[in-house]
Amino acid sequence: MHSFVFERYEIKYLITKEQYDSISEIIAQNMEEDSHGRSTIQSLYFDTNKSLLIRQSIDKPTYKEKLRLRSYGVATKNSDVFLEIKKKYKQKVYKRRIVMNENNAHIFMNQYNPKTDTQIAKEISYMKLLYKDLEPRILLIYDRCAYSSNDLRITFDTNVRYRLNDLSLSKGLYGEKILDDNRILMEIKTSSTIPFWLARLLSDNKIYKTSFSKYKEAYQKLLMEEDDNEFVRINI
Repeated sequence: MHSFVFERYEIKYLITKEQYDSISEIIAQNMEEDSHGRSTIQSLYFDTNKSLLIRQSIDKPTYKEKLRLRSYGVATKNSDVFLEIKKKYKQKVYKRRIVMNENNAHIFMNQYNPKTDTQIAKEISYMKLLYKDLEPRILLIYDRCAYSSNDLRITFDTNVRYRLNDLSLSKGLYGEKILDDNRILMEIKTSSTIPFWLARLLSDNKIYKTSFSKYKEAYQKLLMEEDDNEFVRINI
């Protein structure tokens, strides 16, 4: 069981395809595609049956946390997946992950008090005990192009979709779209400051920060579905 820790600022921008076309060549000149390059990512979010974690996050507290299971492409029982705690304190993001195969990840999440051999695994176990009824609630799927250079990482997410059933990383890459086809979610991730060339590039193309959240958008869809189900139940 391998573990990784990330500590950085994450800044989001919702851009058009036209803006992407204007900046992508310059970014490619200054950075390189990272180890995952172009890939399809699945992120399975765990929450309580009352959606406590996401509701706390929407309230914009000083501190918030999420628990998710992530894969690159469709997972098989023996492929590596990433079980992650993502925390945000003030403006800084702390991501702590352990790597295991998909089968062991489900065993880990379904056991009441699994044996752990890393600090991060112990933190995840504590989170399970703290929230008690954590379960898969929302699956996000998106196509990502990622660039990196030293401390800087930039990602572009397209074809962002979600689903509220078949909540498994092994069931395929289908889902309902969250963003229209002309929108791209850009994220800048760094532990320091944005370099001048990039700040100038954003300014020249009128690209500004946003608070857009893929998870929040999917949660709004979940609320709508639950309201519809309640309406049907009452009127039967």
